[in-house]
Amino acid sequence: MLRLTVSTEEYLMIGEDIKLVFLGGTGKHLRIMVDAPKDKNIVRSTVMERSVTDPEERAKLPRYYAQEEHPEKYVKKTGAGNRKSATTSRARLTP
Repeated sequence: MLRLTVSTEEYLMIGEDIKLVFLGGTGKHLRIMVDAPKDKNIVRSTVMERSVTDPEERAKLPRYYAQEEHPEKYVKKTGAGNRKSATTSRARLTP
């Protein structure tokens, strides 16, 4: 799985014919635009989950659970070698 930080109006290409454009967002909501050929089936996860009634089939659906903490290898180090948390960084940026 790929995890990225993107800016507004930045886009990702999937293959040669699918473009995901990030339009911005607020709070926990993100707006994206999907530019794909009409022959590609694009379905929201909640619709897929509602349409599958068999518990065994529902268990096979892909799931993503957000992680609260980043793995150690992605945490920035300060000059003294101490961990610099995202909370500390945010607090410094807030006026």
